[in-house]
Amino acid sequence: MEFAIAAFVTLLVVVDPIGLVPSYVAVTHDMPAPSRRGVAWRASLIATIILAGSALAGDWLLRTLSITLPAFRIAGGLLLFSIASEMVFGVRVTRQTVTAEQALDERVRNVAAFPLAIPLMAGPGAITATVLLSGRSTGDPLHLSMLLGVIVAVMLICFGVFLIASRIGKLLGATATSVASRILGVLLAALAVQYVIDGVRIAMAG
Repeated sequence: MEFAIAAFVTLLVVVDPIGLVPSYVAVTHDMPAPSRRGVAWRASLIATIILAGSALAGDWLLRTLSITLPAFRIAGGLLLFSIASEMVFGVRVTRQTVTAEQALDERVRNVAAFPLAIPLMAGPGAITATVLLSGRSTGDPLHLSMLLGVIVAVMLICFGVFLIASRIGKLLGATATSVASRILGVLLAALAVQYVIDGVRIAMAG
């Protein structure tokens, strides 16, 4: 149960559904309601498939590339800390909005795949976190099942947030969204540091 809770908190913070609201609104503002729902559903499905694939094949990929789990934990922790710092200083939301605007300017047809699913929902941070969590499961089928369930749950939360994105944007406003993003960033930074500490401890013990 502790593994499931840790996995849920980690992925929820990394994916940051509330933080995705401005980007989702930006790429779907000129679409009718049925189309917006379709984009939300496709983006959530694509991101789920990507993260589930990372959970199932991530450990195999590390072994194939001869990368030890402690090394990946340290590298992944540093990457997650970078994302956390962007959240704390407000850089991530700005970059997400710019990415969404560029997608509109270039008239990307399937905004569900880009930029929503990739790289906003299932970006490098989420994929790294998923592989790290998969490594922590040590191949235990129960833990892997929990991780897959957590991925589905987080993506369903994203889907639900997208459905009420316009209401959330009006309710929270820019200030509340910014404050929430920074609080989540601090939490993610602490998780990232813990990944680095665990990686260093295991590497030194080995």
